[in-house]
Amino acid sequence: MTGWRTLSHVVVDPLPADWREQLATRLGQRPRRIGPWAELALYGARLCLDAAQETALPAGVQLRVASLNGPVSATRAVAEQAGTGLPLPFSFMQSQPSQMLAALSQHLGWQGDARFTLCRDPQALLQLAQDECGRGGLLIGWVEDGRRSEWWRLAPPH
Repeated sequence: MTGWRTLSHVVVDPLPADWREQLATRLGQRPRRIGPWAELALYGARLCLDAAQETALPAGVQLRVASLNGPVSATRAVAEQAGTGLPLPFSFMQSQPSQMLAALSQHLGWQGDARFTLCRDPQALLQLAQDECGRGGLLIGWVEDGRRSEWWRLAPPH
């Protein structure tokens, strides 16, 4: 990360027992219609922006989220529901990583370039994100369903 400045770095591992209540308090309401994986992403991202002293994600910042497995618990629920008929609509939506990106956009007050990647090499993902990044910088997170949320807010070299 030569020349890049770390504005904040947050690791949530292990998860506090009341992390969902903390998120609802921080947002002023409980997020609706998103699954636990997306909530965990939002929890970590919000903590990271708070640590960077940013009330919203600034325009021009690129958003990248990665995981080894994505929303695996929601995907399992959809598979179980499919075995007995059609999956429930909210379960299906919660299994889609794009819904997490939409929730982040909404709750971070931001629009822009956002991507989710299933990845096994965090360093390669970081290098790719930095190579693609503009002057606005980067918010990048690694989220594992029910276990971990790690985020960096990075500013590019001047």
